[in-house]
Amino acid sequence: MLGFIGKIFAWWDDATPGTYLTLFAKGATKVGEDEFGNRYFEEKKATGSDGRIRRYVVYNGYADASRVPMAWHGWLHHTYEDAPTGDEAAYAWEKGHEPNLTGTLHAYKPAGALSRGGKRQANSADYESWSPEG
Repeated sequence: MLGFIGKIFAWWDDATPGTYLTLFAKGATKVGEDEFGNRYFEEKKATGSDGRIRRYVVYNGYADASRVPMAWHGWLHHTYEDAPTGDEAAYAWEKGHEPNLTGTLHAYKPAGALSRGGKRQANSADYESWSPEG
């Protein structure tokens, strides 16, 4: 019971009952799951004004669009017709997927950032203003 109440009020963490109700009402079927546990669904028939079948993602944990890997992003936006299988060959220059950490405790904070004291190392390009007194 507590889990159900948590789902109602914690909409940012996983999916709400309304999301599951929408998926059920639209006849959406599960297409796959990525390495982060996000689940992907597709409606059975086109219901949008553009004539395309709607596709959905239900996040595993915090709902953050930057947690969707590249191949699944392409499928969600109809760039790829078929859902990724995980067997797609990566190019040598491709890096692994990393979510956007901006705004989290793990965000990059360079020297001189206010959260690190606001002091940075002196630089030869630092500007020194002219003063008429001296």
